[in-house]
Amino acid sequence: MQYHHDGYIGRDPRIRTAQGTGIDRTAELPETMDVLIVGAGPAGIVQAAQLTEYPDVHTRIIERRPDRLVAGRADGLFPRSCETFQAFEFYEEIAHEAAHMREMSFWGPKPGDPTQIARGARADDPPAYVSEFPILTVNQARVIDYFARRAENGPARININYGFEFLDLTVHEEGEYPVEVKLLDEHGQPRTVRAKYVVGCDGARSKVRDCIDVQVHTDPADQAWAVMDILANTDFPDFRTRSGIASGKDGSILLIPREGGFLTRFYVSLDAPTPENRERVRATTAEQAIERANRILSPYTVDVKEVTWFSIYEVRHSVAQSFDDVAAQKNPALNPHVFIAGDACHTHSAKAGQGMNVSIQDGWNLAWKLGQVLEGRSDESLLQTYNDERQDVAQKLIDYDKEWSAMMSRSPEEMSGPHEIVDFFTSTANFPGGFDTKYPTSSLIGSSARQELAQNFPLGMRFKSAEVSRVCDTTTVQLGHHFRADGRWRLYAFADESGQTVTELADWLENSADSPVKQFTPAGTDIDSVFDAKVIYQQGYHDVDLGSVPRLFMPKVGHRQVIDWEKVYAAIPHNDIFEARKIDRAGALVIVRPDMYVAHVLPLTARAEITEFFAQNMVRAKVANFS
Repeated sequence: MQYHHDGYIGRDPRIRTAQGTGIDRTAELPETMDVLIVGAGPAGIVQAAQLTEYPDVHTRIIERRPDRLVAGRADGLFPRSCETFQAFEFYEEIAHEAAHMREMSFWGPKPGDPTQIARGARADDPPAYVSEFPILTVNQARVIDYFARRAENGPARININYGFEFLDLTVHEEGEYPVEVKLLDEHGQPRTVRAKYVVGCDGARSKVRDCIDVQVHTDPADQAWAVMDILANTDFPDFRTRSGIASGKDGSILLIPREGGFLTRFYVSLDAPTPENRERVRATTAEQAIERANRILSPYTVDVKEVTWFSIYEVRHSVAQSFDDVAAQKNPALNPHVFIAGDACHTHSAKAGQGMNVSIQDGWNLAWKLGQVLEGRSDESLLQTYNDERQDVAQKLIDYDKEWSAMMSRSPEEMSGPHEIVDFFTSTANFPGGFDTKYPTSSLIGSSARQELAQNFPLGMRFKSAEVSRVCDTTTVQLGHHFRADGRWRLYAFADESGQTVTELADWLENSADSPVKQFTPAGTDIDSVFDAKVIYQQGYHDVDLGSVPRLFMPKVGHRQVIDWEKVYAAIPHNDIFEARKIDRAGALVIVRPDMYVAHVLPLTARAEITEFFAQNMVRAKVANFS
């Protein structure tokens, strides 16, 4: 991480200087605020962690629980979530305490003796092509803790107000704070507060969703599972490997090793719920679930020493038909003021392990847009893109989960062999990995007319990292790992062979009154406060003369106006990013949004196209003067 640019720091650099609403912030929930987030689960807390980067935006987050979550709930974290943790600067810490998945094993009835199980196949988990990041498992409570620390230690000093229960809201047509919200406070007393925007991250039974009349498409429950985190001894050989286990007649288990080296999660299938047996299924005890697990595992046994968390849930596939109050009214002439995210938008089975992962991306997608609008960088219409982008993702999640669940539930007689499920698992791994999301052309995603300039940075998809050399210190780094969730746009300038064209582009971006850097960067701020421009040269780092690098890529920043040396990179000869990402040797400009999605690909000679793109989604600032 980078720090000291505002002067020497002798304390933990993760605790940043309070600014804006973070100065003299009171713990009590005020009467008015810019953003009220209802629910401090993954979808809500990531918004607080992002909005802390917008200290002039007054953000509050409330949670019905009296204190932090301790145990249970989601645990699987796929590579896109790991990328997100990297952007929020806590990946290394959470990865150190998490369990790492490297392989998944698939077990089924033993040939010749279906009363016992046998390993049928194994597959890399995730396949190597998906990402440089692994799959992790760690308690959802710890994920929330890390995001909460980021929110509280950031400039806006956002913390969680526990013990507040949401009751109702009304959206008024006029007023600075049009959303009136009724609550019960931590003492059970009624409160009324007002906000410019409200985000409902209050779960599958969302009251916020009900208040804005969002329709939910729900399939009848056709599966029920007992879920338990256990400490146990066993002779099952894959106890510390993620495993799908299907017996001949007693059901199935999804086994997930957990953090700490000893904890394991079991999802144990129960009888399909019907009106006649639903109450009996819901009354299943931990002891009964353990007994069933032992029947499924035969000839192996599991001796449970402690059940640290236990729950029964019925699987329903549901997806909200709109993600904000305006989309629910089908009135595109208005701009939304109330949103929903996470489980309030989509619920599904645990087999794909997507709940927490997709919820985090819901929250991140919305939060930076709220920040942009409330800080005056973008018009309010930008907020319509949240529903347009994330509702489609939710529907695709449900479709994938149904297909994966059906595949996991098929009997051996219905398959051509163990390879069939492995082939499906491997060929579709980008989806659960979080990398199949592709946002459509919009004010935030440009035309694909020049996609051929950087073929493997597809428009609308997340910016896929690759190794480069950082020129200043010759260190090999992942280019994408220098991305920070700080609300800035990224301009990745992949240089032409001579470097002349990229130099001309940099000069235009820095000095021309027509450039987006000049038009959309507020006066009196650093040149990279809105646009973080980086250059990647084709030659090796020894051949890059830092004295000739344009000032845009080595700007003076912070209170002390010291040079940032870490924006200049070079290709690695034996692992060339230009080849890996199929970047034209004449160079290319890859524009990346604040949530790490590729927004545009343009030639280095583009001028009007660059400015026109940003004019679609940003508000002109007073022309900046960079000394």
